[in-house]
Amino acid sequence: MSDEMMRQEVREAIGAGARALTSLKMAREKLESAKTWGIVDLLGGAFFTDMVKHTKMKEAVTCMEVAKTELLRFQKELGDVQVPIELRMEVDRFLSFADFFFDGIVADYLVQKKIREAREQVEDAIYHVENLMEDLKQIREPF
Repeated sequence: MSDEMMRQEVREAIGAGARALTSLKMAREKLESAKTWGIVDLLGGAFFTDMVKHTKMKEAVTCMEVAKTELLRFQKELGDVQVPIELRMEVDRFLSFADFFFDGIVADYLVQKKIREAREQVEDAIYHVENLMEDLKQIREPF
């Protein structure tokens, strides 16, 4: 691969990584909001609190789906410069359903646990993407 082609591939990977980071940070923000509303719900929130919490959770899921798409693009671009990556994020939609219809302390606790786990996965993904971005910038330097 020529230096110019390698430079182009690194630029594309850096762009894809930047988009992935942006989407991951948005997901983190939405998860934090869902967590906050979940705590309010645990402390005795009413139907309105439950609705807001679920809206925030849906927004978080949407952001995480966008982040997954962006991470797949980043992974593809990294493949062009031979930098492997494996990231996985999951949010269990059933818990949202269970919390909404069987509102109780156990369901609320499980939803909070899932929000926390999803947020930890997003944080881990952000950490890995930021490290890979630094590696890509180091690769770009000689060019």
